[in-house]
Amino acid sequence: MTRPPVVRPSLDELRDRLASVFEGDLIELTDDSHLHAGHAGAQGGAGHYSVRIVSARFDGLGRLARHRLVYHPVESWMPDRVHALSITAVTPSEVSGSSPQASSAP
Repeated sequence: MTRPPVVRPSLDELRDRLASVFEGDLIELTDDSHLHAGHAGAQGGAGHYSVRIVSARFDGLGRLARHRLVYHPVESWMPDRVHALSITAVTPSEVSGSSPQASSAP
């Protein structure tokens, strides 16, 4: 029995999923799939994306907890539709430079 071809999500689909958790927050997305042509994860059709989210929901959270929040709304697409998600998750105060904590905090 053959599997149907995998269709990676469009940027709009991905944005909608992320906005379900980060409604009203800044979400910037890039489809980096073309940079991974020939990569094992790309051969099946799954996408590679970069996402930058600025949200007060990240206040007081370390990098791992922030990434879990971002992965949650797209976890059903991984690894079949989304192979890789490069995440930058920061708070509004980190963007303005008024906080010493960075998204790379543990």
